[in-house]
Amino acid sequence: MNEMQDKENPGPENRELNHGDPDRVSPSQKGAGRLPLSRKLCYAIGGAPYQMTANALAFFLQLFLLDVVQMEAFYVSMILFMGRAWDAVTDPVVGYLVSRSGMTRYGKLIPWMVLSMPFAVLMYFMLWFTPADTMSPAFSFSWYFISYCFFQTFMSCYHVPYSALNMFLGGDQRDRDSATAYRMGMEVFGTLAGATIQGQIVGVYHAKTAQTCGMLNSTELNSTSPLADTLSNTRRAYAIAASVLCGIQIVCCIIMFLGVKEHPAPLSPLGRTKMPFFSGLMCIVKHTSYVRLVFGFLFSSLAFQLSQGNLALFCTHAAGFGAYLQHLVLTLLVAATLSIPMWQFLLVKFGKKNTLFVGLSCFIPALISLASFKSSLALFFAMSAFAGSSLAVLYLLPWSMLPDVVDDFKVKNPTCTDLEPLFYSFYVFFNKFGGGVSLGISAMSLYFAGYKPGACSHKPAVITTLRVLFAPAPVVLLLLGMLIFYFYPINEERRREIKRELDRLQRREEETREDVNSTF
Repeated sequence: MNEMQDKENPGPENRELNHGDPDRVSPSQKGAGRLPLSRKLCYAIGGAPYQMTANALAFFLQLFLLDVVQMEAFYVSMILFMGRAWDAVTDPVVGYLVSRSGMTRYGKLIPWMVLSMPFAVLMYFMLWFTPADTMSPAFSFSWYFISYCFFQTFMSCYHVPYSALNMFLGGDQRDRDSATAYRMGMEVFGTLAGATIQGQIVGVYHAKTAQTCGMLNSTELNSTSPLADTLSNTRRAYAIAASVLCGIQIVCCIIMFLGVKEHPAPLSPLGRTKMPFFSGLMCIVKHTSYVRLVFGFLFSSLAFQLSQGNLALFCTHAAGFGAYLQHLVLTLLVAATLSIPMWQFLLVKFGKKNTLFVGLSCFIPALISLASFKSSLALFFAMSAFAGSSLAVLYLLPWSMLPDVVDDFKVKNPTCTDLEPLFYSFYVFFNKFGGGVSLGISAMSLYFAGYKPGACSHKPAVITTLRVLFAPAPVVLLLLGMLIFYFYPINEERRREIKRELDRLQRREEETREDVNSTF
């Protein structure tokens, strides 16, 4: 009954999209509502491996290399910065190779993901494995640097096509936003699962290390004692945690492969791009809305990753809450997971740009409070939850805004097709570049401040450096990111215009195809 009524009395929005003809259905409406929940869920599950591993690395890798492997801070900074720089460079290359690849019986993007995952899993395990109790600086640097670079390369081969897959799930603009919300929810859940598994397995041993350090300090023994037994158990715990996460990654990839099928998008036939790499790059760089979104995302991501990367060290050495680290991480990520539906509701009601500003602003008082509380564990937990809610915005909003930018590009450049992998790869590039810069700056700053690997206590310069890296520096970076987002040109009115123009272009393309077929 309702369906008959809708056909007889189309609403004003449908009349507008159909150019006043109630019997004419726009191309986007044809696909509307055809994206099943099962496909959204399988697609979302496929995003868990990247965030699961990325956040385990962000929270624990610097701590692992400094206090467990006991590598000098200078070498750690080189691994983190050069490794992320390598990783960032591979993203555009992978994006271009994906755009140049052809269709197979399994699709264009999915084969890249399935074939790269086993190698990414192997390299991830090697990254957390300690080959010997004592290693020369050259050997330990080479082992972890090579493992890190190879892992990030194979993960790029998985994540770049996965990100672009959002445009080829089927359905319309609203379906893509819904799929993005499911994906972000699952990625935050993957982050939560990864940090929980890693944190609970290794956190016990970090707590024992802190307890041993306290005993050593109280008896005025050497604070740089090797703590051999605890250290050996901690190394074993990191390897076990890596094994568990490797198994979860494989399962997620299999579910995505079995549940998702690629569908051509408007003006995107899933073919080989005919445009050379640098020509495509120049087209993308000249697109104003993309540039502003990318740089706003870069500074915001840099702010979050700088505080995230120093959370473990800050809690352990500056705040004195090292024994509660795994619980603090869990609180932050649970809050992020639970707040995703709230931000999705606000996104739909008030628009993406407005919601972005509100969500990112919440991170500033949370950071300042966390850096100020010296003895109140309850307030530390409360502000961690508040920061986690803001973290959810960084997961959801920029990735939800990127398809709008790609659609805007299609409308303005209808002859430039099949560049979606390049758009997504450069977006990932800047995110990883921000992470590499933040980790490199952190480790190098600690090196010059006099950080001693494995030490139970540190001089005031190190503590001050940790406080600056954890709060003031990220706040400044976040304000810069929000300033750039202020000039982002795509609001809700422009999104509706893009939708109408895409419908018009696709209809013209279909009419041209019909004319050609009738001629022959």
